[in-house]
Order: sequence, then structure tokens, then C-alpha cells
Amino acid sequence: MSARAVVTGIGVVAPSGIGVDAHWRTVRDGIRRTGPITLFDPASYPTRVAGEVADFDAAAYVENRQLVQTDRWTHLGFAATRLALADAGLPERAPDPYGWAVTLASSSGGNLFGQRELQRLWGGPTRTVGAYQSIAWFYAASVGQLSIHHQFKGPCGVLVAETAGGLDSLAHAVRTVRRGTPVVIAGATECPLSPYALACQLRSGLLSDGADPEAAYRPFDRSAGGYVPAEGGAVFVVEELGHALARGARIYGEVSGWAATHDAAHTGPDTAGDPDQYARAMRLALDRAGATADEVDVVLPDALGVPRYDRGEAEALRTVFGDRPPPVTTQKALTGRAHQGGSALDVATALLAFRHDELPASAGPREPAPGCELDFLRTPRQPRHRVALVGARGFDGFNSALVLRGAPPAPRASQE
Repeated sequence: MSARAVVTGIGVVAPSGIGVDAHWRTVRDGIRRTGPITLFDPASYPTRVAGEVADFDAAAYVENRQLVQTDRWTHLGFAATRLALADAGLPERAPDPYGWAVTLASSSGGNLFGQRELQRLWGGPTRTVGAYQSIAWFYAASVGQLSIHHQFKGPCGVLVAETAGGLDSLAHAVRTVRRGTPVVIAGATECPLSPYALACQLRSGLLSDGADPEAAYRPFDRSAGGYVPAEGGAVFVVEELGHALARGARIYGEVSGWAATHDAAHTGPDTAGDPDQYARAMRLALDRAGATADEVDVVLPDALGVPRYDRGEAEALRTVFGDRPPPVTTQKALTGRAHQGGSALDVATALLAFRHDELPASAGPREPAPGCELDFLRTPRQPRHRVALVGARGFDGFNSALVLRGAPPAPRASQE
């Protein structure tokens, strides 16, 4: 019988806050955390609003040597991993290095570090880059640094599938558990906020140019006009069930089904993805989880905020669930779209919802766009079956879906 993989620790470092409690307060209270970009001067760019991790002190989580050798994206990963380990009640260093692994997702690597070094190369008198340019920018840098620092010497890897990769990393973690590694660190963080990174995103034609943080990002809304970029994400401790029970770990839930498909098409200003392939990923994930459509308490969608993509996502949900899709909730309007970190953050939201026995209200839309008339949660409600479906669509055709089964809720007294 295949080993079962459960989540025993969650580390959140995102615009919604640092730590699971801060994130849950933002989600529960519907607090918008997007605002003007401060990591660089965005005055010459049409997009000037983003989701940043406020009051993040990298030195509190990263050693001095690693601070100068790595990018802010990796600093966010260090922080989220340390928070996840502490939340799971596990030590900072793996006591059995070959029994612990790390698999994260990354879209574009160390943008701020690379920006600084390239500006020095082409604009400075020395015409050089620093010695750490190659390893700080490289999209696998966070996995490598975490593996070294925490002594995760089991099967490690990095996934690149834009937003879909945050879900793929958890699926990969489950496979690694089933192959005999009892503890796997999974998830994603991002920092796509530099002049170079923003210019790359602008080429897609999918970014919002709204100047008002309250209105710039409105997925599924009649006024939707693109997404707002964000940094941060979430990291998880994925553990073999027997291993978790043997040490008396608290369990948030089980990763019980997943699937990935591909559209075989590039993302561009006039494309919209293939709703049928996205629906196929959802169906496969439900089938592999042994879950029926009427068991799903809530769907956390990709919620790109681009009208044609939002309509396609709504169409995919109706294809899977018929005319009555389950309740839908999204908090991306509160935080921005953190690429691979964003889908990982959705997983954190779903698991915390089961932990608190409360499905949070959706942060919009105020007025659903034509074709996007889904059952958006307007007020919180209790889950019935404790099953969530998380969907993600990565640029250039990636589609992923993940099914989570929540553990029984914590006693009310311990949730305060």
C-alpha cells in the first residue's frame, strides 16, 4: 500500500504577513496588502502596484555569509523554511540527512541580485560582476542553499512551471515520500520585483496598469484588467503519515490527489489557454484522490485577473462540476500574484481553513464578469467534507490541480 503524505508544518512569508497567524488574519479579515512598489523606482513602468512582504528582516532568518551570497528570493525561502520547520516541531538540522529532502518551485530565480550585478557590469567602471552572480541568480539557488544549510541530502529538485509549479512541488514531495524519504520540504517563494523582472512580465500583456491598489487587481470581476505581481509564498513540511504519528506531530491535512496537463501553446497577448486541458487536470486530481465532485467544499482557483483567462477558468470548472460548481474563494486580490509562490500560498490558505474550521470569504469579485458567474463565497462557512481543490495555470500552457483532505479542526480554545 502506498505511503500517505501529510502536511505537518507551514511557513508563510508573503504580503499577507510573516507566519501562519498573520496570513490567516489577512485572509479572514479581507485586508488588502498590495500597494506602490518600493523595492525599486517604478515611475517609468506602466505597472506600479505590487504585493511586497512588509517589514521583512532577512538578517533574522539568514546568516551573514548567505545574505551577501544570495538574493531576496532565497532569503524569503530561508525564512519560510525555518518557520515551517518550527511549526512542525522539527529541528533546524536534519538528524537523518538522507531521510530529508527539499523540492521547491521557482519561476525566474534571483532577480534583484542579478539586476544589481548586470548594472555593475554594463554601467560601472570595473565592467565586472561579483563572484556569486551565477549561484545567486540561478533558479535552483534556493534549493541548493537550503539543502546545504539544513542538511537535506535526500532526493532534491526544483520545478519550473510558473504558477503551476507551486502545486507540482507538493505532488513531487508526495512521490518522494512514497519512494521512502519520510520528510520533504516543498512549496515556493518568489521575488519578481526588479526592473528587469517587471519588463519581462510586461511583454505578456497580462499585467494590470491600475494605479489604485484597491482596484488594480480584480479577478473574475467585470472591471478586471490584468494581474498585480507579488513576492513571497509558502513552504511546507510534507511527511510520511507513520513518521508524523510516531513523533506526535500535528497534522494539517493530506495531499491526496494531483495532476498536471499542458496546452502546448505559448502565452501571449491574444491567447487564453485551453480550458479543456485545465479541466482534465482537475478531473484527474479528483480521480486520483478518490474524491467525488460533490465532496469538494471549496475551490481555490488560479484567478489571473485577465478577462479571457478568467472566463476560461470558469468554463473549466463548469466542465468538471456541471452547472453548480462548488464554492469558490480567492485571496489573490489581497496579496497580488506571486507566481509559483501564489499557488503555494493558496495551499496554505486551504489547510489553515480546515485547521480553523472556516472557509474564508472570497476577496471579490464585486460584480462577476459575463461568463464568470461562479458560487463565490460571500461569507465564511464551515466545511462539510474537508476537501479542497486548488488550481493553477502557468504561463506557456502549464495546468495543475491539487486535492487536499483536511484533518479534524483544532479545539476552539487553541485557535485563539
